[in-house]
Amino acid sequence: MMRELLAVFSGNELVFGIVLGNWLLLTGVGSMLGQTVHRISRPLVLLVCAQVVIALLPIVDVFLLRLLRNVVFVRGAEVGLPEITGSCFILLAPYCLVAGYLLTLACFLLARRGEEASIGRVYFLDNIGDVVGGGLFSLVLIYWFEHFQILYFPALLNLVFAVLVAGFDRRRILAFAVLLIAVASVTVVLKFDLERISTQIEYAGQRVVYQANSPYGSLVVTRLGDQYNFIENGVVLFSTNNTEKVEETVHYAMAQRPDARDVLLISGGVSGTARELLKYPIDRIDYVELDPLIIEVANMFVPESLGDSRIHIVNTDGRLFIRQTANRYDVVILDVPDPSTFQINRFYTSEFFEEIKRKLTDGGVVSLSLGRRYDYLGEELADVIAVLHNTLREVFTHVLMIPGGQVYFLASDVDLIGDIAGQIEKARVSTEYVNRNYLNATITPDRMAELKSAVENGATVNRDFYPVLYYYDLRYWMSQFKVRFGLLEGLLLLMLVVYLLRIRPVSFAIFTTGFAASTLEVVLLIGFQVLYGSVYNKVGLIVTMFLLGLGIGSYIVNRSIKRRKAMDLVVLEGAVAVYAVLIPFVLMGFGYLDGVATSIAAQIVIPVSALVLAILVGMEFPLAGKMGFQQVTSTAAKLYSADYFGAAIGALLASTLLIPIIGVVYVCFLVAGLNILSGVILFCRPPT
Repeated sequence: MMRELLAVFSGNELVFGIVLGNWLLLTGVGSMLGQTVHRISRPLVLLVCAQVVIALLPIVDVFLLRLLRNVVFVRGAEVGLPEITGSCFILLAPYCLVAGYLLTLACFLLARRGEEASIGRVYFLDNIGDVVGGGLFSLVLIYWFEHFQILYFPALLNLVFAVLVAGFDRRRILAFAVLLIAVASVTVVLKFDLERISTQIEYAGQRVVYQANSPYGSLVVTRLGDQYNFIENGVVLFSTNNTEKVEETVHYAMAQRPDARDVLLISGGVSGTARELLKYPIDRIDYVELDPLIIEVANMFVPESLGDSRIHIVNTDGRLFIRQTANRYDVVILDVPDPSTFQINRFYTSEFFEEIKRKLTDGGVVSLSLGRRYDYLGEELADVIAVLHNTLREVFTHVLMIPGGQVYFLASDVDLIGDIAGQIEKARVSTEYVNRNYLNATITPDRMAELKSAVENGATVNRDFYPVLYYYDLRYWMSQFKVRFGLLEGLLLLMLVVYLLRIRPVSFAIFTTGFAASTLEVVLLIGFQVLYGSVYNKVGLIVTMFLLGLGIGSYIVNRSIKRRKAMDLVVLEGAVAVYAVLIPFVLMGFGYLDGVATSIAAQIVIPVSALVLAILVGMEFPLAGKMGFQQVTSTAAKLYSADYFGAAIGALLASTLLIPIIGVVYVCFLVAGLNILSGVILFCRPPT
């Protein structure tokens, strides 16, 4: 569902935070609603019905999401934040409310004589399911199956267990009804290809010629006339026959060094950029593309784009390649999207530019652009340009900005030539768009003056662990919509304040721990991206280690729950705080190692760090279940809701606001401060 929602809404981290925040918030509300479960006369019947809903709803949700995207909203238009938030809330509500309710229901069903230990047992069993499901999805299923096919596995599993539970409760009619639903569902699945039907509906008006999933995203290729559009996760990566974009990407950079022999191209080569480079006397082009599926599909539909022996394709993360390669280049071209995510922002930081500089030959040039169409230089775009310019100037002596279709940046330690047309003519390179007439109409004095004015006042430098450019790009994206702090947002904030003022110390401890868990996991994922490269092919390992740690922590405490005291909860809050303070310094310390050592350390230390963090978090929940115990359903509902609410706020704020504005170090200090405050409150007001 996360991948589908991000694809439909062309997601950046802000959309990610909205989706995850809604998911966690609604699940917390569902667990709160479970307080009434003890009044139900036939809870096992309710469990069976809930399992049927859990089995089928995700399949229905994905189909409706693809079906209604272009019905509810204008086809092709970007969707604003209020609409995204409302859509996610409505779409996720049924599933999340039922899932949250099931947690409290399970605590009630597994309780013996009203004992508090059932809360810890459910938490542990839930984590085991998380580990198995997350591990299978990330490490196995995504490599072999499409999204709908993947959803059939948990659907079948839940329907089978619904039948078994109904049989266990000796309710034959109910078991038979569920069996009929299962048979009907299998019949629909076998008769209709939901993946193909829904994808064609989603891209109506275009001919879908290819659709598949990889560990890096959902790739769709559409055809419109002679043009192929490569779309990954709902974002158009590139389109073939886009001659203007290809020529600008290549010739602004190559005009500076027309005699270049070795060129590095990071992303975009399939669009025709690699082929266009061969108009110059180049000996070798190293073309780095993260997703091998893009190359595979390109060879199917546009084989001519890469059909030259001088083009050497490397399937890896661009930043990881720069760190590990021994080659040196005359020109480096970054044909990557705008820094609208942490993943892409890594290609716009001073640390990365330093890494590139070490791989350039004397007089080498690096080129990149801000990918959105540049027509009007508003305040938000001016801030983006200023930050990127200042970041490049911290590393390179000379920076040249060119106001083409996008804003292009050239950087080098030797002089850069502004007469692009003269250089192209001198090199006798034929072009269709980037010629003297085009450039005279594009690089006008007023546009150059705009760019100069934007960077005159200086700006903050974009760094790995202080991704301020990501924040400014996010603000630029938001400026396209009418987003104001209104009545709904104010009401939600008021509800949060009232909730925090009313909850008891034990629930507040779980709230701060949930906040710490989601926030610090984001920090670790960012650290992994920075130190190793792409997080995509390792995210399954990191998340699975985190989920495994939750299970280990809860198992440890469950085994000794009778001996545990209230001070143990205080100690755990302090341990989480200390851990939060240590994490950023450990991550930044690895940056001083050489490239290979840094990558190896990241692959070992960060998954282990996620495991240790999760063990601390997992130990708290069953312990809180004992210390704050009143009655099974009410206690379970309060603790689960506090955990999910804290995690929701952490997920929403950490990635979209806190880390970009104040940086990783201060975010970790904030997490530590909240957990210290919680520990102090627990110490002063210990549960009885």
